[in-house]
Amino acid sequence: MQKNITDVTGFKVRGCHIGIKSKRRDLALIFSEVPASAAAVYTQNKVQAHPIKLTKKHLENKTAQAIIVTSGNANACNGPKGMQGAKKAAIVLATELDISVDDVIVAATGVIGEPFPTDKVVKAIRKNVSVLSDRKIAGDMVANAIMTTDTFQKEGFSSFKIGKKKVNMAGIAKGSGMIHPNMATMLCFIVSDVNIDPDLLQDALSESVKRTFNMITVDGDTSTNDMVSVMANGLAGNERITEKDEEYELFQRKLEDLLRHLAKAIVSDGEGATKFVTYTVTNARSEEEGRKVAKTIANSNLVRTALFGRDPNWGRIIAAVGRSGVDIDPDKIDIYLGSSKNMMKVAENGNRLDFDRKRIKLMLKSSQLCVLVKLNQGEKEATAWGCDFSYEYVRINAEYHT
Repeated sequence: MQKNITDVTGFKVRGCHIGIKSKRRDLALIFSEVPASAAAVYTQNKVQAHPIKLTKKHLENKTAQAIIVTSGNANACNGPKGMQGAKKAAIVLATELDISVDDVIVAATGVIGEPFPTDKVVKAIRKNVSVLSDRKIAGDMVANAIMTTDTFQKEGFSSFKIGKKKVNMAGIAKGSGMIHPNMATMLCFIVSDVNIDPDLLQDALSESVKRTFNMITVDGDTSTNDMVSVMANGLAGNERITEKDEEYELFQRKLEDLLRHLAKAIVSDGEGATKFVTYTVTNARSEEEGRKVAKTIANSNLVRTALFGRDPNWGRIIAAVGRSGVDIDPDKIDIYLGSSKNMMKVAENGNRLDFDRKRIKLMLKSSQLCVLVKLNQGEKEATAWGCDFSYEYVRINAEYHT
């Protein structure tokens, strides 16, 4: 049986329906039995939801013990009443759990500019705190409760040893549309029983997000509510990680692996998507330059629509490379297209090749596509993930608000 967030020592959760959405679960609660080291990254959108602003303030102490997430209402651009609602939810949850209000992470997802149903949320908190649970079914319910247009739950679990102690780590995420990398993207909550210094936890998270959540895109839109947070409560009993030694490196790698799993799950559930696309850039001068090129290609609507139509239009790819902001030599670029099992070279030294168009169109029917760009200027590489742009994406977002 697949393990989930409830298999991490000392955490209890609850996911339920409180009426923000008409039918689906829309309130998630996560609670650590003891105060935990905490870290987070947030949207870089200048318009930020009230929960983001409040959580930034709460996490100044680098400690958290509970998370509350409402789904169906972003609580963004709601003026003083919006912040009052976010604060009221945090205060009531802290009171019910008998913890400090500063140790509450507040998050929300949904429609921007809709009045936040404070009274409904407060009533639901008081009703549901008493039924927080560490049963597996509760973990499934909390993963379900943060979804909006998602078609499936995004969950992950990892177990490894730090010293002689077994450490558990699990996460849930949501996201399907309004997905574009910029420090953080969508909502993701990670819990672990590892014992680690909060400053190192923040470093590990920031480094991991660079290569995972910041390397995915569905539609190029960065939300007002994006957040990735981690709580580590220390109940695994390992000797506290206080420096960037081998144990820190192991934890950081495992965290990055988990975030990559969740990030790729979000791309695979992109609104209206029919294809999952891996964009790899090799032979870059630096990893940062490789990331910049890969993200630019992945976020090109022209590239994404071409892939939806099985059109091997590599000209759109090289054009994206050229506007990435990276100093490249166009006469050195090689481009390959195809599926995860079979690739074909379509451009060499920045120029056209005679390739079998019928064969490559058949290759592009695959639901798992690959775009490989060789810059031939260095030894570094980077990978981004995205999806195609279909008619269905337009329909979903045309109808979302209503």
